[in-house]
Amino acid sequence: MSIGFDHDISRDGTHSVKYDARQDIFGKADVIPAWVADMDFAAPPAVTQALIERANHPIYGYTIYPDCLYESIIDWLKRRHHWEIQRDWIVMCPGVVPSLNAAAMAFTQPSESIIIQPPVYFPFFSAATQTGRKLVENPLHYLDSKYTIDFDHLEQCAKAAHLLLLCSPHNPVGRVWNKQELERLLQISEQYDLMIFSDEIHADLIYPGNQHHSLATLTDNTANILTAITPSKTFNIPGLNLSTLIIPNPEARKKISKVFDAMHISASNPFSIAAFEASYREGEPWLDNLLVYLSDTRDCVQAYLTEHLPQIKLTPSEGTYLLWLDCRGLNMNDAELKRFLVHEAGVGLSPGTLFGKEGSGFMRLNIGAPRHTIMTVLENIRRVLKPE
Repeated sequence: MSIGFDHDISRDGTHSVKYDARQDIFGKADVIPAWVADMDFAAPPAVTQALIERANHPIYGYTIYPDCLYESIIDWLKRRHHWEIQRDWIVMCPGVVPSLNAAAMAFTQPSESIIIQPPVYFPFFSAATQTGRKLVENPLHYLDSKYTIDFDHLEQCAKAAHLLLLCSPHNPVGRVWNKQELERLLQISEQYDLMIFSDEIHADLIYPGNQHHSLATLTDNTANILTAITPSKTFNIPGLNLSTLIIPNPEARKKISKVFDAMHISASNPFSIAAFEASYREGEPWLDNLLVYLSDTRDCVQAYLTEHLPQIKLTPSEGTYLLWLDCRGLNMNDAELKRFLVHEAGVGLSPGTLFGKEGSGFMRLNIGAPRHTIMTVLENIRRVLKPE
């Protein structure tokens, strides 16, 4: 299967955000896009086949969530994450970002506080600000190229907050929080009655030597924990917009379901349901091969930077296909760095400042593409910095 990951698939003209929006995003169309978090790999064959079979029935009407969909979620979490859940804990949702906003509205009142831990996925910011809540930042510590949680500061934040948005594994810095870190987080949550929304949508994308722990598996008291999962990142189907919240607390399920019901948002798309189930049922061998390929690509990026671009440091990546590059050694401000990469090197990465002021001087590189494409990104940068 790894041979397939090296295969170039043109996405031009498919209305792809990553490719067809390059002119709008970067001001020029001829950049190698390595920014938005989807991959340039074909989805697992079983997913494509499931979509074809569903498309062959020519009526695409309102659709219920079948038993087999719930069973696929339960089986996947038990098999891959050693987490045994009950069916009634599952709430189907129209994507993780709407779920973040729904959680803000369900579990906080206007003007109440929501904690985030920047640099972090930018919708975490807007989930608070766009719902009229107070944003409280608990920035991650960055020391010796590693990010950690500032628990002393978090505890101070928790005294006056109601909800923490946790990114686990963390986007963009690539941390896979260890058991001790998560247990400390739970201790603070229980002490201050802090609700935690644990965004675990990258949980399947873990590199060797690291282990993801679903937060809810580390405590018997899950009343204040909501866990977001989805096959969208794992199996490269994010455009189908279907995700899941695992909520053991029935009162919490009622609260967030009430928010979705009030907005009349339905996620019951016949194609997303077919792809979702097929991913969890039959995508495991594809995923195992993908993880090997991504791990090798990450290692190639590290080796290339060390040898050819020592001014750029790779933050050690424990999970996700998103690498966090410390570009401060280039001695450019953020505007200069973006201009240099786009207009001189011809590559499109995600600016670190998108993830908060703590991202200044950093760039996020998406390695979910054929390896030769990622290496071309690096070679383009090297050629501009060190012309032959």
